[in-house]
Amino acid sequence: MARKQAITVALDIGTHKTSVLVAAVEPGGVQVLGAGSAPSHGLKRGMVVNIDTTVHSIERAVHEAESMADCEIHSVIASLSGNHVRGFNSHGMVPIKTREVTAGDVEHVLDAARAVALPADREVLHVLPQEYIIDDQDGITEPQGMAGVRLEARVHVLTGSTAAAQNVVKCCNRAGLAVSQVVLSPLASATAVLSDEERDLGVALIDVGGGTSDLIVYHGGSVRHTAVLGLGGSQLTNDIAAGLRTPAVEAEKLKQRYGSAISESIASEETLEVPSVGGRGPRVLSRQILAEIIEPRVEEILTLVSRELVRAGVEGMLASGVVLTGGTASLDGIARLAEKVFDVPVRIGAPADVGGLADLVSGPAYSTAIGLLLIAGRNGGEGGGSYDGAAGVFSKVKHRMGDWLREFF
Repeated sequence: MARKQAITVALDIGTHKTSVLVAAVEPGGVQVLGAGSAPSHGLKRGMVVNIDTTVHSIERAVHEAESMADCEIHSVIASLSGNHVRGFNSHGMVPIKTREVTAGDVEHVLDAARAVALPADREVLHVLPQEYIIDDQDGITEPQGMAGVRLEARVHVLTGSTAAAQNVVKCCNRAGLAVSQVVLSPLASATAVLSDEERDLGVALIDVGGGTSDLIVYHGGSVRHTAVLGLGGSQLTNDIAAGLRTPAVEAEKLKQRYGSAISESIASEETLEVPSVGGRGPRVLSRQILAEIIEPRVEEILTLVSRELVRAGVEGMLASGVVLTGGTASLDGIARLAEKVFDVPVRIGAPADVGGLADLVSGPAYSTAIGLLLIAGRNGGEGGGSYDGAAGVFSKVKHRMGDWLREFF
């Protein structure tokens, strides 16, 4: 009998799609063993609005991933998004008791930095160190073992709605899953697609998802600013559905297959077939009309992000430019349009160092899920189950029997 292998499982609960990835996290990257996805029907702008339908989406995605990987999933590391997320910079200071910085001193100074007054309905999700200061020496990244009498820390604190985080955990629990950790989506995406050089020089990562656009700015190797805008790919789909008078499901397909963010790049003779509503027959329209609907909405989203960078005073930190990721980043021409808006180099960010089923999960839409796997690996592989390649037959039969029973009864 084959020896069971430890696995890590990432659950990305998005506005449009719920994704589950099963992987073995190795020092050189992740080996994806299975993947599952299901449409999300219980979320709005990244937040759970219907627990029952969200649970059903999670169960479907988990079942598909289990069947593909021949495994049983018990726990996951899950993503969290939504325009309830807020970030701010903070500062803490503590005396160094033994004249040499210990791990306890570092923990205490981070606790001091996160000790800010928050409303009762909000909680601290992440405390991200920017730099440490010992006496008058700043720019320290690893203070432990250094000598001094006073330790300070500058950090970026991310907070979110307590209820939003609890609802994600509750949905996972109802689906039979334990949650080892909840990580904000932009942090996970940045882990998957940004290089160390980009973080040091300065870069803005924009994760354009279905319901929100998440912004995270790095400079000097640490997070300097974060923001979440309540606009994303859903707005494009809604505009297409209204402008072309087609069902939302068909509008999403048109966006993915024929959409472009640069209307002038589309030849006027290019056409596409547009399904109609109310039982009417399909129509043939110019593809340029579709691009003319998409382009202003994408430009609006990017312009709002640009204004946020200016408002926060970090627009001058982007020596490495802008990286676009998320499902909407696959839209044709979006990088060219972003370069016009931001006036800096722009690239599309996709996960790197992915093995196994890389062809299935190498696109920008899976940046968050791959990032979750990498973060779990750094934390000792939290979130997973067991994998046994020789013992998957019974598991497959069991799941299929369950599907048949649900279908007929």
